Amino acid sequence: MSSLLFPALLLVGPAVQAFGIAGQYHPYGLTPSTWYQPDSHPVHALFRRASKDDGVAYASVGSPEWSKGFPADPGSMQNMPQAWLDALNKAVAAGKIPDVPVTTTPPGSNPTYPDGYDPMSPDVCSATYQCRIPDDIWDGPDGYLSLSFDDGPLPPSPTLYKFLKQKDQHATHFYIGTNILQHPDCFKMAWDNQDDIAVHTWTHPYMTTKTNEEVLVELGWTMQLIHNSTGGRVPKYWRPPYGDSDMRVRAIAKEVLGLTTVIWNQDTNDWSLSDPVPITSMDNIATQMHTWLTGPKKPGLIILEHELSNQSVQAFIDAWDLVVSNGWKTTSVAQMGGSSAYQNSWNATSPVTQAKVADLSVHPPPAQAVASTT
Repeated sequence: MSSLLFPALLLVGPAVQAFGIAGQYHPYGLTPSTWYQPDSHPVHALFRRASKDDGVAYASVGSPEWSKGFPADPGSMQNMPQAWLDALNKAVAAGKIPDVPVTTTPPGSNPTYPDGYDPMSPDVCSATYQCRIPDDIWDGPDGYLSLSFDDGPLPPSPTLYKFLKQKDQHATHFYIGTNILQHPDCFKMAWDNQDDIAVHTWTHPYMTTKTNEEVLVELGWTMQLIHNSTGGRVPKYWRPPYGDSDMRVRAIAKEVLGLTTVIWNQDTNDWSLSDPVPITSMDNIATQMHTWLTGPKKPGLIILEHELSNQSVQAFIDAWDLVVSNGWKTTSVAQMGGSSAYQNSWNATSPVTQAKVADLSVHPPPAQAVASTT
């Protein structure tokens, strides 16, 4: 959802059922021990398992064993792995997590900082207020439409996945952890399509309103579930709900969990299409898409789109001919510029390898530098 003046409603409208938080606390599965971060990076300790063997047998996605161990109330610190908390405390002690205060969200307002804290200052740099932090991703490569969709997996998702597969396209799905638990078949469909899976938090909150520990569990549990569902891959990217991030939140994501923050440079507001009083319409989105897709190709486009409702999925499908006719090249956000989609694997089909900086140099083959082109 967009970052400006919108209520924190995740699942609304007639086209989408209301989905609560699934699961209860149980022991969770094993995790791999190495990835593309250097050994000194704290993320190594967070998901470490005793065995160095990459051939771990994970529980089948959707099975009772698979869903065990994930929190019904992620705001609770109950059962948070101690390694996560230790890594956070170490990063704070090392001065890597800026001391930016938690925000509040007055009704009908953006997240608000206490008096004396400027959201546009370099010390705070709130993405909600369009302050861009270096190394966060807002723009795509010139000439590219970088595909991504938020808030899945949900019942409208299969229509999107079938269309992407038909067009031989791959996208990054910024998934909500609780939605993965509730819709494992939709998750498996995206994974079988060899799409890229990224993090959209566990419950879709305004992240700057959360304490350090709450930020950690929102990201950590989602990473853990994706890891257990993709053969041990560790997500590399996350998108803050509503685009709400700042120097503190993105530092926790990066310095503790190895995640890169992805925002967007165009917003359809398609999340509201199934609202009782939507703030946009299919016609308005079509007009926006025409403007963007017939306009300049520098910078490339990262359009905020959702697999939240039948309407939002259809809005993307309706714009596809414009993508093709205007000569846009396409790629998944997670693989744009030839990047690996995961911290310890290049994509859905490459091996999950043990890697250390300076002793293993891995580059995606030319055919995987972008997901596909038009």
